[in-house]
Amino acid sequence: MKIALLGGTGPQGQGLALRWALAGVDVVMGSRNHDKGKRIAEELQPRLGQAEGSITGMSNAEAVAEADEFVVLATPFAGHQPTLESLKDALKGKILIDVVVPLAEGNAKKFAPPPEGSATEQAVAILGDDTPVVGAIHNVSAYVLDQVESRINCDVLMCGNDKDAKDKATPLIEKLGVNVYNAGLAVSARAIEHMTAILIRLNGSKATPFRHAGLKIWAEEPGA
Repeated sequence: MKIALLGGTGPQGQGLALRWALAGVDVVMGSRNHDKGKRIAEELQPRLGQAEGSITGMSNAEAVAEADEFVVLATPFAGHQPTLESLKDALKGKILIDVVVPLAEGNAKKFAPPPEGSATEQAVAILGDDTPVVGAIHNVSAYVLDQVESRINCDVLMCGNDKDAKDKATPLIEKLGVNVYNAGLAVSARAIEHMTAILIRLNGSKATPFRHAGLKIWAEEPGA
């Protein structure tokens, strides 16, 4: 399997690229700048060891063309709309996994959604029916993703309007070593993405004894 990871040169993208490659997925890291994508991919190579998957770097458009089916978007929110608009035609026939969260510039503790209500819904509005959008992996910190020697300490809530796309995306996300839960339609992203700002506030608070917490779904044990 070969996937494209747009915005893969950032901290969150690098952690995702490493974890997927270590799980046997070939990752094509996209960047606005071809040379930067290539450079970051080369810098990550020593951490792959004998991984079955690979990481290569190139431009965003080239990465999308290389992807078999899945394109993961992990840009800062400022690049979310322009990236999607510039690649709208190229994304037709692919499945977009959108991990972007709209946080206020200069204040990551504040949720700052676009008029559509969330980054996921903005992607749906831009791409239309030609490219199914799955919102996911919003609440996992970049620090946790980068600690590839340890399991991710939280679950993943997934949303989107296309059930088939969510069903297809689930096994890929599970390769990160997480439990994935279908949290409903794209409108659910308003709550899921907002939780990232809340988690950042909690993780940075002097009143809490933790720093990189995420969301965990705790179910009642059978017979309890």
